[in-house]
Amino acid sequence: MKIDYSAAGKTDKGLVRAGNEDSILLNQDSNIFIVCDGMGGHQAGEVASKEACEVINFCFTNLADRIQSKTELNLPDRIPPRGDLLVKAIRIANRSIYIHSRSAVNLTGMGTTVVAVALEEGLLSIAHAGDSRVYRLFNGELTRLTTDHSWVSELQASGNMTEEEANMVAGKNVITRALGVNERVDIDYRANKVTSGEIYILCSDGLCGYAEDDEIKKVALECDGDVDKIVKRLIQLANDHGGQDNVSVVALKIIEAEVRQNVSAYEPVTISKEDDAALAVENELVNAILDLKKSLESTQVEEELTTQEKRKSAFPLFLIFLVFIVIAIVFIYFTLNK
Repeated sequence: MKIDYSAAGKTDKGLVRAGNEDSILLNQDSNIFIVCDGMGGHQAGEVASKEACEVINFCFTNLADRIQSKTELNLPDRIPPRGDLLVKAIRIANRSIYIHSRSAVNLTGMGTTVVAVALEEGLLSIAHAGDSRVYRLFNGELTRLTTDHSWVSELQASGNMTEEEANMVAGKNVITRALGVNERVDIDYRANKVTSGEIYILCSDGLCGYAEDDEIKKVALECDGDVDKIVKRLIQLANDHGGQDNVSVVALKIIEAEVRQNVSAYEPVTISKEDDAALAVENELVNAILDLKKSLESTQVEEELTTQEKRKSAFPLFLIFLVFIVIAIVFIYFTLNK
C-alpha cells in the first residue's frame, strides 16, 4: 500500500502577544502531525504545549511496543492500530502535564489543547481535545472534521445559541476540555479514508477563532495545493484579522494514495476517561519518558563537550599553520624584492 504526501507547518506569535504558547510537531518518519495551543500564566502554556508534542512523539518513536503491550491501557473501542497508539499517547501526555503542573507554583493550572493526526495504511487517524481543529479540503470544499470542546460550542450543540450569537458572546474561547487540567481526559477520535488530492489543515484557534471557515477555504484554494503557501497564507490571514492570538497551521496533502478496498473510515467517537489501573501504568511510562529525556540531554551535552574539545585541540594546530603561512609570505616578499 502506497501513500505519498507533502507536509508543512509553522507557528507564529501573532501581532499582540509577547510570547508564543503554541507548539507544533511534524514527524514524517513516524507520519504524525500535531498542533497544541497552551494556556497558563508565566509561560506555563508554552511548557504544556511543548511537553504534549514531545511526549506524543516519544510514544511513537521510542515506546510504541511497550505501550501496546500494556493490557491496562486497552481502549474500550477497537480502533485502527496507529489511532489506538495516538489516543494512548495523548492520554500519557495529559498525565505527564498534570504531574508536571504540580511540581512548581508557577506551573499550576497549565494545560494545552491538542489536535493530532497519524497516517497508516490508507487511513488518517484524528484525535483531539480542546478547540484546535482539523479541516479537509477536497474538490473545492472545506469540511470541518473536529468539534470544538468549548462552552460556546456546547451551547450551540444543545440548540441554545446560534452561530451568529456565538460569534458575539464574551468568553467564547472558554474551553471545556484540555490536556493537563485533570488527571483523566476524554478524547475525540475518528479516522478518514485518504484520497489522492485532498488536503488536511490542522490549526489552533488563533486562526479559526478569528477567521470564518469560508475565508479559510478561499485562501487555501488560492494556493493551488502548495502546502507551504497554505501555511504561510493562513497565518497571514490570522494576522490580517488583528493577530490577537498565537497562530499555528500544519497542512498535509495526500499526493497519491493506493488504498485497499477493505479499508474503511471510522466514525467519530469519544474515548472515555481511563481507569485507575491505566493511570498507574501511565505513571510508569511518564517516568520512562523523563528518563529517556535525561539520557538524550546527557548525550547531547557530551557531544557538545566533545565538539568543543576537538575545537580546542585543533586551535593550536591552526595557529602553527597560520604562523607558517605568515613566515612564507614574508620570505617570498623579501626574496622577490632583493
